[in-house]
Amino acid sequence: MRICYISTYPPTECGIATYTKYLSDEIKNLKKEVVILSQIGAQGENVFPIYYPNDKDIAYKLFHLVSKLTPDIIHIQHEFGLFGMERGIQIVDFLLRCKIANVPVITTLHTVFKAPGSTEKIITEKILEYSTEIIVHENHQKEYLIETYQINKKIHVIPHGVRKVNKVKNAKEKLNLSENKVVLLAGYFRTTKHFEKLLHIFPEILKKYQKVTLLIACRLRILEHNELRDQLLKSFKYSEANGQIKILRGQFPQYTFDTIMSAADVVVLPYSAGAQSGMLAQFSAFKIPTVTSDLLSFKLWNESSKGGLSSFSDLDYINNILKIISDDELAQKMRDNISKNNEQRYWDVISKKHLKIYQNIVETNKEISEFYYIPEN
Repeated sequence: MRICYISTYPPTECGIATYTKYLSDEIKNLKKEVVILSQIGAQGENVFPIYYPNDKDIAYKLFHLVSKLTPDIIHIQHEFGLFGMERGIQIVDFLLRCKIANVPVITTLHTVFKAPGSTEKIITEKILEYSTEIIVHENHQKEYLIETYQINKKIHVIPHGVRKVNKVKNAKEKLNLSENKVVLLAGYFRTTKHFEKLLHIFPEILKKYQKVTLLIACRLRILEHNELRDQLLKSFKYSEANGQIKILRGQFPQYTFDTIMSAADVVVLPYSAGAQSGMLAQFSAFKIPTVTSDLLSFKLWNESSKGGLSSFSDLDYINNILKIISDDELAQKMRDNISKNNEQRYWDVISKKHLKIYQNIVETNKEISEFYYIPEN
C-alpha cells in the first residue's frame, strides 16, 4: 500500500510537521510505502518539497505529482493557512481534483471551530464533502462537526500521538537551575495564551512556597507578536520576583525542548483559545502534571488523564500550582496517571488505528488480490 501524506514536514518547525513525521515513521515500520508532499524546505526519504505557502497553483502542483506517484490513498494533515491565501482555500481545489479522479482521501482536521468564521466554515464544509473520511483528535471536535454541518460521513476520533521518551538526565543542572521546584511556561507566543497571567500570580506563589523557579521558554514565529513578546519578557525580567524567574531564548529544537521539559515539575497552560493536542502530547511524553485554563480540551484532558488541574480564576491557578509543587505524593500520582493514559496514545498504537482506516478504504478487492510491497532495507 502506497500512502501519500500532504503536510508540512521537518526540518520545518511546526506541530503538524512533527506529527506527520512520527505518524509516517510508524506506518513505515508497519511495512507500508510512504511518500510525503510538502512545502519547500521539507527534507527526507521520499519527501517531495513542491510548493511555497503563498503559491497560487498549490492544488495543481499537488495533483500533478499525485498523478505521477499514483498512491493508493492520500492523507491530508489540514490546518487553516497551510494551502495558500484565503485561509488555505486551495486545498478545496485539490480535493475536488481527487474526487473527480476517484482517488480516496482522508483528511485529519487539526483545528475544528465551534463557531467558525464564514471562510473557515466554507472551507471545512467542502473538505467534509470531498474527503472520503475524516479524522479528528477529540470527541467534542466530532460533535462540533456534526452540529455545524449536519453530516453523516464517517468521522474517526484518534488522539494525538505521544512519543516514548525518557527524561533528559540532570536537566536542571544543564539549565543551571537550582534544586527548586520548576514551574514551566512554554510554547509559541500568542496573545491567546495569556502568559502574562504568571506575571501577576507568581509573586503570590512565592509568598507561600519559596523554593520554586518560574522557567519561561516561549518561542516566536518570525514577525509574529514581536513587540508584545518583548514587552512581556521585560515585565518578567523586572518583576519583583525576577530573582526566581529564568527566561530562555531560542527556537528550541526537539532535544533542547526535551531538556527544558525534563526540568519541569509542573507546566502551566493559561490559554483562552485553540486546539491544544500537540502541546499536551509533548508534556504527556514527559509525564508532567499540568495546571490549565478551563478551555474545554484542557478540562477533558484533565478529567480523562487525571494528570492535570483546571483553573477558573487566578486564585485557582495559585492554589493548583501550590498543590502540585508542595505535595510530592500528589505529583507522583499525577505522573503515574499520565503514564497509564499514555499507553493508548503512543505512536505505535496510533499508527495501527490509522492503518486500519486505510485498509478499510482501499482493500475492497482483497478477496481477489492482496497488496504486495517489500521495503528495500
